[in-house]
Amino acid sequence: MQKGVVYPSRAVAADAQPRIRVISYTGLSRLIHAVVPEYKLRADIEISDVVFDNAVAMGHELERDGGTDVIISAGANAAILRSTLSLPVVTIKPSGYDVLLALLKARRYAERVGIVTFREPIPEIEQVKEMLRIEVSQRTYTTVDDVAECFRALADAGFKVIVGSSLVVDLAERAGIKGILVYTPASVKQAIEDAIEIARVQRLEAQRYEQLNGVLRHLHEAVLAVDAREQVIAINPLMERLIDKAADEVLGHRLQDVMTELNLGAVLEGHAQETGEVVLIKGQTYVANRIAIREHGKISGALLTLQDADTIRKADGNIRIQQRVRQFAARYRFQQILGNSPAFQRALRAAERYARTDSTVLITGESGTGKELFAQAIHNANQRRGHPFVAINCAALPESLLESELFGYEEGAFTGSRKGGRAGLFETAHTGTIFLDEIGDMPLSLQTRLLRVLQEKEVVRLGGARPVPVDVRVIAATHRNLADLVEQGKFRSDLYYRLNILRLHLPPLRERPEDVPPLALQLLHTSLRRLGSSLPADQVLAPLMPVLRSYGWPGNVRELENIAERIAAMLCEYGCPSTIDYGVISDELPELFPRPETIARDENADLPATALDDAAVLGAITRAGGNRQAAAQLLGVSRTTLWRRMRLLTDPIRETERETPHL
Repeated sequence: MQKGVVYPSRAVAADAQPRIRVISYTGLSRLIHAVVPEYKLRADIEISDVVFDNAVAMGHELERDGGTDVIISAGANAAILRSTLSLPVVTIKPSGYDVLLALLKARRYAERVGIVTFREPIPEIEQVKEMLRIEVSQRTYTTVDDVAECFRALADAGFKVIVGSSLVVDLAERAGIKGILVYTPASVKQAIEDAIEIARVQRLEAQRYEQLNGVLRHLHEAVLAVDAREQVIAINPLMERLIDKAADEVLGHRLQDVMTELNLGAVLEGHAQETGEVVLIKGQTYVANRIAIREHGKISGALLTLQDADTIRKADGNIRIQQRVRQFAARYRFQQILGNSPAFQRALRAAERYARTDSTVLITGESGTGKELFAQAIHNANQRRGHPFVAINCAALPESLLESELFGYEEGAFTGSRKGGRAGLFETAHTGTIFLDEIGDMPLSLQTRLLRVLQEKEVVRLGGARPVPVDVRVIAATHRNLADLVEQGKFRSDLYYRLNILRLHLPPLRERPEDVPPLALQLLHTSLRRLGSSLPADQVLAPLMPVLRSYGWPGNVRELENIAERIAAMLCEYGCPSTIDYGVISDELPELFPRPETIARDENADLPATALDDAAVLGAITRAGGNRQAAAQLLGVSRTTLWRRMRLLTDPIRETERETPHL
């Protein structure tokens, strides 16, 4: 092999310009050397004189070295290199004008000219030989031995001049025959221009490919691509680790030889794309997607992606959270819950302890005691805060509807079911909390399904068979005695024990009268401001507070909230507490102010002051507009008795006084 000659670029760094290697032979190389200096500012060009097997060996060496963008060659060398290398090979092709010039030059030496070409004859020769008035004989070759045979045949026929490639010219002159090179500087320049353009485009493609590889390297899924022959053309690091093979061990190899489980043959044959297939690789579960790559409407390759199943589950949970977190959110926190009575404070401290765990909580208490309020506060103080809080009243829906709401349904599960099915509330509450209010009213048939969800931590939709894993904390509530229901056979004992892990009992409002004033003030203040009133809640409630404290509150805090809203609605038109007509309140709140006619009295008999109900006394005074005589008449008692009872309302210590005041 002759040592190559390098023409480096002086304008910019060599590695910033196309790197071109010319593999030629002596005669053509001389022509190329004369042309190359014109391109020293545009490309780095190196010329080597080799032929056939040596040319192939050099081509493979250039591929391994990676320092060449494009190869330029001609004739037999070009054909062999193109068939064996992956590097782009530009062929120096003689134009019709080149052939015509070569024939004209050959005619100076003889009127009979032989033309020797690689594999294929030149068809245009037959059209011009008559015009040139020369005899032309075309021969083709494949190997060097073929060339020698061509020369012998032409020499025996009396041909003295041969036109052909540099190899042909060299061998002809060795055989004593005049050789005319078929190439001209123009054909060499065109080949170099083509090589420079190919290198430019190839570098752009390499940049895009590098960008694509950068994307692939940072994907959180394993990716592999093949061409139409199922040979691997791209692979990212995650896929390398998964199949335990480096990229250089995989690229260029058929996928089925790399790993049979990752076959893409069906997709390349045009069958339907496969998405969401669950595959097991080395004991790990993955979700596989096989996608066809199309160019101009035809399949040119295929793409395989593998996603770790655990990652998909986490993503699924995050998606469900993002979709539902706004719709299902807990608003209340422990700081917003008012109550200073000992019984209430004990319940509050217990709830705060339970919030630090993830165990199931059973909240008991009468209706209206704030069971959902506590459930929301427990959720917001737990690590699940920020995730869905889903509440459902098990007594508010018929059995069939409650079942579909809790567990969801598949498409076609029943007439009128939504297309595509629907996720149930357990799926909606995934990673969060589900609050099952009035659990004691749940039908027995649904109790069985609920027990299975709590035990297996998975739910099966109506009409479906595939279990869906759910991570949900359960808080249940009831106003009923579940132990009694178990004895009566109306509640499953196993479900009761599954729910009754952390027990929280909320006392009724009548057992904590000291909590009524702060609750009433807060509720009335909120209602007044919502209605645009600036009345001070404390001054408005001062005359009513004795009644509120003494009332039994069968509806608990919910009833107190109702009363506060009604009072606000009645008083929002007043601008000052001193102008309020409390008679309106007594008329509109009969539960707090029973009418005097309902109290059986003997008008001629007087009663001890302690026999009069607080609400009745305050109601009568309010209705009488503060006139004690009229209030006493409404109550059917003397003014003295009324006065003494009023003293007890403001100072209970005077209950034992017997002296008669001066009125």
